[in-house]
Amino acid sequence: MADAAPLRVLLVDDEPLATERLSILCARIAGLRLVGAAADGEAALRMADALSPDVVLLDIAMPGMTGVDVARALDRGAVARPPAVIFVTAFDDFAVDAFDLAAVDYLLKPVAEDRLRRAFDRARDRLVVTAAPERSPWLSEIWVPHRAEIIRLDVADIELIEAERDYMRLHAGGRSFLLHRTLAELERRLDPERFVRVHRSAIVRRDRIAGLRHDGGGSWEVALTDGRAMRVGRTFLPVVRALARG
Repeated sequence: MADAAPLRVLLVDDEPLATERLSILCARIAGLRLVGAAADGEAALRMADALSPDVVLLDIAMPGMTGVDVARALDRGAVARPPAVIFVTAFDDFAVDAFDLAAVDYLLKPVAEDRLRRAFDRARDRLVVTAAPERSPWLSEIWVPHRAEIIRLDVADIELIEAERDYMRLHAGGRSFLLHRTLAELERRLDPERFVRVHRSAIVRRDRIAGLRHDGGGSWEVALTDGRAMRVGRTFLPVVRALARG
């Protein structure tokens, strides 16, 4: 990697102190070249088109165009050579949107140097792929808040998703994570061949369902492989019964 060309980086943040801090962090990381900084989304698109950066460090909450708007424009071909996008933000509410836009990473402010370094490593790995396969319409990974950062969670590891008011609780590998999204929003992005909604407040990975049983009182439940039982809502019963029939 020592002979690799430096990554050309464009900073986009409307807060001068945030831009200054990111500039200092980038200067400490070998293999980067800062080519410019923009304070709003419109300027970011103009500079991305003129400077052809490899990576954009992109804030989300900005006046006018948000960072999500900018990333969406880049994703739709607003510039001839779309850069890799790393979101850098104080908010964790946009993780699903970020993954939908194939962002390389999602960093929470204040950003630690080692965390930024790993994000650039991911960006470099992304850029060396010269012929990326067609993007699946279904989520394969999702970012979730965990302690003081956002971590990637493999969707294949998610066993159960439960609604908790305006949040979802994702159960995976014996741990659970809260995400500020509604169940309906996430359901649209999950592969229906792998996940099934059994209740207005629950989605289950299909291979975690061990059976379907009647409780004798007019309701149905799915038995999960870990011994738990989940009530099946009437709206979702036909789909679940069809699944049980194989």
